[in-house]
Amino acid sequence: MKPARWLPLAAFALLAVLLAAGVWMSRKPDRDALPSPLIGKPAPDFALPVLHDPGYTVKLSDLRGQPFLLNVWGSWCVECRVEHPVLTKFAETKRVRVVGYNWKDERADALRWLEQFGNPFMVVVSDVEGRTALDWGVYGAPETFLVDGKGIVRWKHVGPLTDEIIAKELLPLVTKIEAER
Repeated sequence: MKPARWLPLAAFALLAVLLAAGVWMSRKPDRDALPSPLIGKPAPDFALPVLHDPGYTVKLSDLRGQPFLLNVWGSWCVECRVEHPVLTKFAETKRVRVVGYNWKDERADALRWLEQFGNPFMVVVSDVEGRTALDWGVYGAPETFLVDGKGIVRWKHVGPLTDEIIAKELLPLVTKIEAER
């Protein structure tokens, strides 16, 4: 037999191996998440109005001193509704302050959403136009950032938080930050 007869079979086998390798490598659930360039760097400064009292502004400097979780959400966000009970349960532990970052939302819609589902946040800041979110690298909701007491971004999660993510990723970092104080 001539080797040329086996060439199509060899090409098919090579393609099958490449396809299998691609499927194997894509099994990681957060494969679409881009790593944040903010990790290990100072959190971007902000001064945003409080959702419940737009005449009052919260600045990043107001939150320094203790770690906090910044949770980006919107009343229009379907996955935020999925995440909300998990976030509420975590906030009730009072392990870390939970700050809501209402993104690209109408004030009345956001207030109605919190009235309906509950408010787990210590404070909710509002970024209707989404300008500050650009500095944080936000490209969707929900997204969650852990910022330490010195104002350094220590963790970012894209997508809804789950009990497993909190237990395996967030809480170990909180424990580490607490030990560093």
